[in-house]
Amino acid sequence: MTTWNRQRPSRMPSHRYTDVFSRVDVPLADAERRWPTRRITKAPLWVPVDLRDGNQALAEPMDPERKRLFFDLMVRMGYTEIEVGYPSASQTDFDFVRLIAESDIAPNDVTIVVFTPARRDLIERTVASISGIRNDVVIHLYTATAPTWREIVLGKDRDELRELILAGGRDVWELAGHLPNVRFEFSPEVFNLTEPDYVLEICDAMTELWDATPERPVILNLPATVEIATPNVYADQIEYMHTHLARRDAVILSVHPHNDRGTGVACAELAVLAGAQRVEGCIFGNGERTGNVDLATLALNLHAQGVDPMIDFSDIDGIRRVVEHCNRLELSPRHPYVGDLVHTAFSGTHQDAIRKGFAEHRDRALAEGRDEREIAWRVPYLPIDPADIGRTYDAVIRVNSQSGKGGIAYLLETAYGLELPRRLQIDLSRQVQRHTDRTGDEARADDIWAIFAEAYLSGPDDAVRVTSLRVDAGAEVAVEVDDIEHRGSSETGPVDALVGALDRGGIALEILSLHQSSLRAGADAEALTLLEYRGPDGPAWVAGRNGSVLTASVDAVVRAANAVAASREVVGS
Repeated sequence: MTTWNRQRPSRMPSHRYTDVFSRVDVPLADAERRWPTRRITKAPLWVPVDLRDGNQALAEPMDPERKRLFFDLMVRMGYTEIEVGYPSASQTDFDFVRLIAESDIAPNDVTIVVFTPARRDLIERTVASISGIRNDVVIHLYTATAPTWREIVLGKDRDELRELILAGGRDVWELAGHLPNVRFEFSPEVFNLTEPDYVLEICDAMTELWDATPERPVILNLPATVEIATPNVYADQIEYMHTHLARRDAVILSVHPHNDRGTGVACAELAVLAGAQRVEGCIFGNGERTGNVDLATLALNLHAQGVDPMIDFSDIDGIRRVVEHCNRLELSPRHPYVGDLVHTAFSGTHQDAIRKGFAEHRDRALAEGRDEREIAWRVPYLPIDPADIGRTYDAVIRVNSQSGKGGIAYLLETAYGLELPRRLQIDLSRQVQRHTDRTGDEARADDIWAIFAEAYLSGPDDAVRVTSLRVDAGAEVAVEVDDIEHRGSSETGPVDALVGALDRGGIALEILSLHQSSLRAGADAEALTLLEYRGPDGPAWVAGRNGSVLTASVDAVVRAANAVAASREVVGS
């Protein structure tokens, strides 16, 4: 041990495990390896599997409404090949594929992918699900091939498993080979722990069986089903397949990395260098265990290198809202590109560098006589311009709720028990910053609460008034808008009923998020509803406060409606 490294052995039983080189042959020698000197100059074909692989990893799988919402989002973003489900596994997935067949929700340029194991009855069910689809379709057949899976899970040797896979391939060909809009995909699951000669043998047999041609190519998808090595090992495995496959010009080489070691993105990027043409993953990386590879990070990594990702992330917060709603999982504030804090500097030195970078950027644009959105980006600490993905500069320049004196969020939580959503923390920090700039004083907890109340619990209140509200199995509400009564009802709750009544009164209120909190020390025990809505200048916040959660929510909606009405009057004047 060196004198400068004083680390001691841990108590963990690391001897129980073996490295990848003891478990599978890694095929490439140094003389054969080409991928380290290559560069990514164009985007691969991205294939989101959120509706199948991601959906299988949810504690509560998507219902038809959420599936449809997610599918529509992916189409709008520009994905042209989408794995839509596992139709033999659930009626919900089968019905969703039938919806695609019987409606026009899938544009003509979108290829539909369906997933099936190598079992004839399940293949028959899968083929039945795609009957009548006018789009191009890919039937995706999979079977695990690694030795541990063969021995423990399937109970078959190499020859027996090869015959099982080919039997499934023959069933697929018999049932769908005559359909002109159908192509085929095979995944040797756990490819990264399968013997290279065996997986090559199986893949070549499948492309021969399915008569792969450049005009009707077969997709060979090589998953890192459970990530077990550094990304360079996966790249070596992919390059071996890329350079040894038969009918290479009739094969679309695809990868499906998982993220067990936290290097799924790196695995995918190196795999593309090694010859992969297609990448399966989930938009923000949802999936079993630590997830599938994150397609948003991959795409925006290309964007940050000057390569068009071919997918539109220009409204990343809108994309996030849909994904979080459909998955019912919140993204980390530190999630690459999309997290609430990824463009926020806590450190004063970072803030200083960013502000100087923005100043230099503006001056350079002025000197060149060009728009700031057109010139090269070189602001310190910000890999891309936040505006590229629909973000404003406010959170970057004004930092966030933790900046300044004392910690805004900490004081509110400690003194009042109030936990704010992160985007509201950022909005409130701007209000507090204005106060401290004006007074030069440190903001105490009661100062921050007074600023909060002034910003979110007050405002114009004369245009909209609730006159009646009834809640039982559903909700019915009456509101006066400019002294004219309008009614609304909803089975889902009073907020939806109230929004409907307001719409009838000419106030279109778009609610972006609604959070429930409460107040304790420093105030009577009360409910607090925090509501984010779309105002005339973008997202804005209001709050409602009452002993009743219901009344607090109604008050927040009314306050937002009055703000919208007031802004409408200002514009009209």
